[in-house]
Amino acid sequence: MFRPTLFRGLSVDSADLSGYELDRSRRASLSAEQRRKLSLLRTSSIPSRLKPKYVVSTDRSGDIHVHVQGDLTQQDKRCVFLTVHDLGTNHSSMVDFVNSPAMSEIKERSCFIHIDVPGHEENSPDLPDSYQFPSLQTLGEDLVTVLDFLHIRYAVGIGEGAGANILARCGLAHPRRLLGLVLVNCTASTSSVADAFRSRFSRWRGADISQSEEDFLIYHKFGHVSFVPGHLDYRYQQISSDSCEPNEKDRMLAEYRSRLRGNLNPHNIKLFVRAFINRKDLLLKGCRPDILLITGTLSPYSSVIEKLYKELDRDRVTILKVEKVGDVLAEAPAKVAQSLLLFCQGQGQLTSLPPPGVERRMSRAMSMEEYDKPNIRRLSLTPSVADSPPHTKL
Repeated sequence: MFRPTLFRGLSVDSADLSGYELDRSRRASLSAEQRRKLSLLRTSSIPSRLKPKYVVSTDRSGDIHVHVQGDLTQQDKRCVFLTVHDLGTNHSSMVDFVNSPAMSEIKERSCFIHIDVPGHEENSPDLPDSYQFPSLQTLGEDLVTVLDFLHIRYAVGIGEGAGANILARCGLAHPRRLLGLVLVNCTASTSSVADAFRSRFSRWRGADISQSEEDFLIYHKFGHVSFVPGHLDYRYQQISSDSCEPNEKDRMLAEYRSRLRGNLNPHNIKLFVRAFINRKDLLLKGCRPDILLITGTLSPYSSVIEKLYKELDRDRVTILKVEKVGDVLAEAPAKVAQSLLLFCQGQGQLTSLPPPGVERRMSRAMSMEEYDKPNIRRLSLTPSVADSPPHTKL
């Protein structure tokens, strides 16, 4: 049975990781083109039934596992999204959102590049002690290597939590490669909930996730479960949601806990959490790509996102705040998809799809694919206020 390569020159069948540091040093001496060719050779060994999946070597972050959803050969006629997941998850959380019925029309006209943060691919072994887990800044800067590897000229970024912070840093470092940034529960400062993370995970010494650590990861993602210091009450607050029934919320919570203790490596999750805790302030003022901030009123980061919105240029940023939910991608995918469509159309993409509630006729002289072609002039023009979606509160 095929097992994809997880480390440079090593497979998951390898029992000895002692050669990793030596191989890493040898790879560092290769040129960018040589690293690309080596990654292509490794990818070509993956059976077709497992594609499209790639292992992309970066200068500082090591190997990044990339999952492609959609046909990249049609990228000139489609919108390309680059996604990065949150703590305690991997690319599967983004795949679940894309596969939701509310995203069906966008999915048909798009390609999605899903990133697994190092060590977060399914059934990953422990990252070796010699591997220095990259900072959020380094991960963000290295994402351009994935775009180069897949020959993607530009994309729209979608990130959640820590992944949103990573994508925002990518947008700041490579503004001409990202048309826009969709940031879900993105924290720009080093304070707030991270302080509580620091106090809990600083005591995480074992190989497994303790109950209190699991509780706080759940609080970080869902936020709308009753939380008191040292204990999580899994009975949801007495607040109804128009987007998700209580039984469905319970199912989401159970599924998240199952994944957290299932095929994700707890040692590697700890490294990602520490990188999130130790992050530097994210300075988004002057960010060139347009930004769509998304949060839910029950998210622990709701007030932080509102504060961030007030600090940024209103001509460049829009906010969507969904009432009575915490995990907006899972609990309110229809509202997120609606705002995502409007945001992308503001970037000149997905223009064949009518805005929500509007029936549109296409010109007979233009095909649907021609309507979907990105407006690359958008890269060199400064948008007016009318080009940006309005402040939305649902």
